[in-house]
Amino acid sequence: MPKYVIEREIPGVGSLSAEQLKGISQTSRGVLERMGPQIQWVHSYVTGNKTYCVYIAPDKEMIREHARQSGFPANSICQVSTIIDPITAE
Repeated sequence: MPKYVIEREIPGVGSLSAEQLKGISQTSRGVLERMGPQIQWVHSYVTGNKTYCVYIAPDKEMIREHARQSGFPANSICQVSTIIDPITAE
């Protein structure tokens, strides 16, 4: 199944407390549970004003639907074509 990186512009997200981030995570997880096993949240990177989320889903439309239901922006959705790391250089 395809893997996606979603860029979400959320002003001040990097300054949120652990409790606030927990609440956001619970909201996302609740929507995922309702949508079913076809969409999975792998993890997210939180920066100053953005999050970069990694999801597994059959298509971009399912990612957009998750964003709509959860109330989070999905400013950019990019399908991962391959993964490289330092081992790739060997």
